[in-house]
Amino acid sequence: MIENTFCHVPGIGATTEQKLWGAGILSWRDFPGAGKPPVARRKADTLRQHLERSTERLAARDAAYFARSLRADQQWRLFSEFQDSVAYLDIETTGLGNPGDHITTIALYDGLTVRHYVHGQNLADFPGDIAAYSLLVTFNGKTFDVPFIQNYFRVELDQAHIDLRYVLASLGFRGGLKACEKKLGLDRGELEGVDGFLAVLLWRKYRRTGDRRYLDTLLSYNIQDVLNLEVLMALSFNLRLRATPFEATHRLPVPTPVRNPFEADPEIIRSVVGG
Repeated sequence: MIENTFCHVPGIGATTEQKLWGAGILSWRDFPGAGKPPVARRKADTLRQHLERSTERLAARDAAYFARSLRADQQWRLFSEFQDSVAYLDIETTGLGNPGDHITTIALYDGLTVRHYVHGQNLADFPGDIAAYSLLVTFNGKTFDVPFIQNYFRVELDQAHIDLRYVLASLGFRGGLKACEKKLGLDRGELEGVDGFLAVLLWRKYRRTGDRRYLDTLLSYNIQDVLNLEVLMALSFNLRLRATPFEATHRLPVPTPVRNPFEADPEIIRSVVGG
């Protein structure tokens, strides 16, 4: 979809992009031979210059180049070209970023392999692992996960980043991740009702008791977030295509995520909910 995109070019908005598509200029390759495009000469010159540069950066697999030029609600367009280097990412923490708060667990999923990281165990492995990916997909990660990670590890996550909070909001799905999942028909099974606050309590119980069931339930919750992000990404991509001429040609299959390697313990969840 990125090769069909023109709104990353300075001065080209959604209306002009629709005009280009309507004139049969459906991709960057169509522009040089389009005769007189439906834009002013100055804009045509800007387009020509930037599309040449875009072709170079796409060949170099530079997802971040396009991310810098696209609005947050338009970065879904990156997904189909860069899904072979995507990391679905979610963190759990002891709080919202006050002094003393820290990351408890991280879940990372690339469509094939699930990785998890635990404070006091292998958390230090995360910065090296995440560097292998060109594109991050999160929910509310631009506001929370990525700034928290950067501050905690003193690293820069400079990958392209699709935050589904903004993409889903542009489709009319507002609220938290769990609310959006419900509206789109995703079921969390035993994890229904578990939220970020309960995740904090699970970590506290684990640290206090050493009972592995608390940690396994926390990891199950954390990992389920990233598994569901893969489904939400494909659904969002397909729904956004409806406003373009490319729904029939670019539609993606909705994936079946891999099995969650951890199981939530219903007894543990009830005990934490009940105090």
